Amino acid sequence: MNVAAGLQRHWNRIDALTLLLLPLSICYGLIISIRALLYKLGVFRVRHWNVPILVVGNLTVGGSGKTPLVIELARGLRARGWRPGVVSRGYGGISKGPTTVTAATDPFLVGDEPVLIAREAQVPVVVARKRAKAVDRLLQETEVNLVIADDGLQHLALGRVVEIAVIDGVTGHGNGLLLPAGPLREPLRRLERVDIRVRRGGQPEEGEYPMSINPSLARNLVSGQEVELVEFSGVPLVAVAGIHQPERFFSTLRNLGLEIQEKGFSDHHAFQASDIPQAPERPVLMTAKDAVKCEPFAQENWWAVKQVVTIPQELLSNLDNLLERRIHGS
Repeated sequence: MNVAAGLQRHWNRIDALTLLLLPLSICYGLIISIRALLYKLGVFRVRHWNVPILVVGNLTVGGSGKTPLVIELARGLRARGWRPGVVSRGYGGISKGPTTVTAATDPFLVGDEPVLIAREAQVPVVVARKRAKAVDRLLQETEVNLVIADDGLQHLALGRVVEIAVIDGVTGHGNGLLLPAGPLREPLRRLERVDIRVRRGGQPEEGEYPMSINPSLARNLVSGQEVELVEFSGVPLVAVAGIHQPERFFSTLRNLGLEIQEKGFSDHHAFQASDIPQAPERPVLMTAKDAVKCEPFAQENWWAVKQVVTIPQELLSNLDNLLERRIHGS
């Protein structure tokens, strides 16, 4: 078990390890408070552009559904007349400078999530370690009039007009403590300053919008054929997931009545062919994010589980209006 996995076991409770790490959390809290103050006072520079920046992020370490929401927001806002583009840090990729991402870009270069966004949202995507450089490249190469930053809530150098925070309705905010004693990258009071809060799963609290992510079809990685997941009923399967919470994917398949052998990996795992069992009689189901990295060496019995993201139309309408108001200063 690696250190990160070990810590995550403790982030949902308070125990001896929590108390041991608490002084480090206090120091971390002081550092981020001082950093935020320096940005507010203008000591550190905040970049602004002539197009609005919409930031989608969360307070906790790991995935909470940000990327699926970014994809759905990009689709919805484009349908409402916007020309959105997406910037990302490209976590897990080796590219350092600004890199334009297409559906065919190597995910080992730019990360799995940016490639997935380019494929699913069909909008311009640029990655860079410094998101400001990604925005510069995006505006140089395209005619977007809205930039969506995937996972940029804590990137204070990035000027923004609207902030959206995604909350995991299952794990919530763990024990409510800052790193490393807890999973929080910022104090919970930070949620009071975001414009929109979206809860993935669970019961939305007052002022929050619900978001659900449910499996739909399975797409064959070699042929592109799509079938209903029910087609795999009664068939022994291998389920592969290299995401923040692999168990969430496994539970989804089990709840559909599928018989699976679980193969979990760390988030953004750099897959190799040897990671996945080579058994022609046992189809392999994997997440769409993992599939973008496995396609170059995919076997004929490997399938990506596609997902349907559902958000209220009210969220899109209110976001559309909020962007217009912020742009025009009303």
